[in-house]
Amino acid sequence: MKVLAIGATGFIGPPVVRYLDEQGHQVAVFHRGETEAELPGSTRHIHGDRNNLSEFRDAFERFAPEVVLDVVPYTEAQIRQTAEAFAGLADRLVVVSSSDVYRNYDGWRGESTHSPDPVPLGEDAPLREKHYPYRGYEELDFEYADDYDKILVEKAAKSRSALPSTILRLPAVYGPGNEQHRLRAPLQRMVDERPFILLGETQAQWRWTHGYVENVAAAIALAATDEQAAGRIYNVGERETPTEAKRVQKLAEIVGWTGEVVELPNEELPDHLQAPFNWQYELATDTSRFRDELGYSEPVSWEEALEQTVAWEQMNVSGTTEDDQFDYAAEDEAVEKAL
Repeated sequence: MKVLAIGATGFIGPPVVRYLDEQGHQVAVFHRGETEAELPGSTRHIHGDRNNLSEFRDAFERFAPEVVLDVVPYTEAQIRQTAEAFAGLADRLVVVSSSDVYRNYDGWRGESTHSPDPVPLGEDAPLREKHYPYRGYEELDFEYADDYDKILVEKAAKSRSALPSTILRLPAVYGPGNEQHRLRAPLQRMVDERPFILLGETQAQWRWTHGYVENVAAAIALAATDEQAAGRIYNVGERETPTEAKRVQKLAEIVGWTGEVVELPNEELPDHLQAPFNWQYELATDTSRFRDELGYSEPVSWEEALEQTVAWEQMNVSGTTEDDQFDYAAEDEAVEKAL
């Protein structure tokens, strides 16, 4: 099968391309040529701006993809361009979306007062009521922050009947190469041999579905090459979603940290651990549809995923010096007051 991937040179894209290549598929990657990514030697490269896809129709026709995989469709305008550029050329469009489409995401960020929707969230769970969730957030260093909205991306993709789509709602993705360093907060404290790690009582029991990057990439490659996925929406991520406290405890097992996870009332946490989130709204998703319909299972275990992530984090994250996320004196004081 011929698969053309748009923007597959970042964190998630390269392992997707490697999976496709290993399975014998022909892959072309459309990107700006500004990011050095480790891709298989057989990968074809088409350089250009994704905001001007129509200008590259001739190059797309020469490759003649059966499936188009849009890894980074941030805005409605972008996915409409993708659908128009490949109409009559490709047979199917696979769209990488996000679990931030769900209404609980609004509640978690304090943008809504609706009652929390029960988890795990299935694909038919209520969606966000507020569009453009990051518009006006000047602190975000993100080119498309004002126009980002995966709900509108999904709607635009599904509205093109001439190009059947598959929607993949991704979880919090972690692993080597993740610039968000999702494990850094607890891991750094373990490396620094802290005797305890503080969590707010409600955050400790909160759940957010994660996915190791290699496992997520395998899921994307499967959805791109299995025709049964046409016209479907899937949550992607781990089978079971543990609480935040259990995630920290599992990480401790991997690292060999023997300290204690201390849960305090949220109001007793030091200022640097106060988070502007409503932990009543959980972001755990139900990934059974994807597993049942396409026969998916993770190629990498949770233990191995954490081991590989920890190894990378320890090589790529500096210590706590001059980092206000790690005010250990304030944390010690909070625990002493609670005793």
